[in-house]
Amino acid sequence: MIEVGNRLLPVEVKATKQPRLRDTAHLRAFRSEYGARALPGLLLHGGETIDWLAPDVLSAPWWQVL
Repeated sequence: MIEVGNRLLPVEVKATKQPRLRDTAHLRAFRSEYGARALPGLLLHGGETIDWLAPDVLSAPWWQVL
């Protein structure tokens, strides 16, 4: 989680190269608990694609973000 002011950016890293909707469970639970303070989640993975796995979770290769 990255905190900027009053906003929270939940981040999770997965070893998979093909993230799926089920991989978003912890990010979505975090967002549910923190409500409006939480920005859409970021799921970093070892693959090559950038995609919205859910309306509130973006998946991206870790090597393109770091």
